[in-house]
Amino acid sequence: MTQRSLAKWIQGILIGFAIVGAIFYAGIIPMIGKDIVAENPEMAYMYYPWLIFLILTAIPCYIFLVFGWKISVNIENDNSFCQENAGYLKKMAHLALGDTVFFLVGNIIYLCLNMNHPGVLLGSFMIDFVGVAVSVGCAALSHLVLNAAEMKAENDLTI
Repeated sequence: MTQRSLAKWIQGILIGFAIVGAIFYAGIIPMIGKDIVAENPEMAYMYYPWLIFLILTAIPCYIFLVFGWKISVNIENDNSFCQENAGYLKKMAHLALGDTVFFLVGNIIYLCLNMNHPGVLLGSFMIDFVGVAVSVGCAALSHLVLNAAEMKAENDLTI
């Protein structure tokens, strides 16, 4: 697989994630919320706070995709192991961890405000676990790419 074809595959996957995310955040979440409110009118006051909260969790996800796109452009330009990519991966790790913490804290606050169910909070731990795993994975890749970039720089200086 060439660098160019690998980059195109990565870009296609990122576009797929962006489309699925838009469908999920703009269509499925509001539809599920309206169905819940239709079945339980006493929960109507929770609809917009939860909708805003969940849409706010999408912002770091799309920034994450932008950094992924920038990495794929560097891969396409045959510059896979560079400090720039290591920096992007580090920023992606911070985004994933920040979004995970925001999601956990928001769920806890909503539970304290009686706008959440303990079962939903427990279920959100699975999402939080995935977020932490993605953050650790990006941090590890950042470290490895940085080491590879330093070795590449040393080899470029060797005659």
